[in-house]
Amino acid sequence: MWGLVPLFWPLLKPAGALEILAHRMTWSLAVVAVALLVLKRGRWIRELLADPRRLGLITLAATVITVNWGLYIWSVNTGHVVESSLGYFINPLVTITLGVLLLKERLRPAQWGAVGVGFAAVVVLAIGYGRPPWISLVLAFSFACYGLLKKKVNIGGLESLAAETAVQFLPALGYLLWLGSQGSSTFASAGASHAALLAATGVVTAVPLVCFGAAAIRVPLSTLGLLQYLAPVFQFLLGVVYFHEEMPAERWTGFGLVWLALSILTWDALRTARSTRARLVRAERLARAGSPPQAAAPEAPAAPLMGKGTGAAPVVDVTPARVQRETAAD
Repeated sequence: MWGLVPLFWPLLKPAGALEILAHRMTWSLAVVAVALLVLKRGRWIRELLADPRRLGLITLAATVITVNWGLYIWSVNTGHVVESSLGYFINPLVTITLGVLLLKERLRPAQWGAVGVGFAAVVVLAIGYGRPPWISLVLAFSFACYGLLKKKVNIGGLESLAAETAVQFLPALGYLLWLGSQGSSTFASAGASHAALLAATGVVTAVPLVCFGAAAIRVPLSTLGLLQYLAPVFQFLLGVVYFHEEMPAERWTGFGLVWLALSILTWDALRTARSTRARLVRAERLARAGSPPQAAAPEAPAAPLMGKGTGAAPVVDVTPARVQRETAAD
């Protein structure tokens, strides 16, 4: 669904990107509120309101995701689908960079290599475009920052989206009312089908998130991270095959470097997870045999693979601690 969403935004024309964004904020809150009522999940509201720090982080996350949503809608509807897909391809590399700069995380050599190749790709694409790929960079950095903020807030996907859209609701509603007073709103003037499509932005936002939340508790995190690469792959293919955007040789080269960096990152994460699982299995066998297991060498934390979707910002964690928990659960 996330990969095919570029087909949806053009259906909302003649509404502009800001009007679409405001409707998305407004209707998303309505859809998520109904879902929370059905699931009878409301205790978190009182806890959140009693914690000014988390409220501040939620407000900041809502601001960052507003920039991400608005730019993504605008880029799709103005013929920049390929460049927007690049933003979600390089998002894991930006997430790693933020982890090093802000969280003082240590990287393995392969991860440093992936970051270096990703940086080279941005340089090549900047030369190809004749400018830095600013759409891709803003999308990547805004979503990486959003994931970092959600990590610190640490509440569920539906609850987080409800809180964020509650912050967005009044400004979005105020903008829509102002558009109506100016006679510039398309909600009432472009027909019932157009109004229904604008209202459907809430469903388009919430349903993939609900599916992601359901999958996150059923599918191994390493698999989930790999599956999230499908969204930008679909977006890229739509941009090239369906929207017929140009792809000169230098852009193919830049994208090739990005895909190489992601391949290195994925290989390293899977290799680390596999070796950690093997050590845990050996330790368990030795423990059953009555011999004290040898201590495993400490591993540097593995950087997350990917974060995607609104509120879905969960990322793949393949650190030994995570693997041990998953192994115990299995």
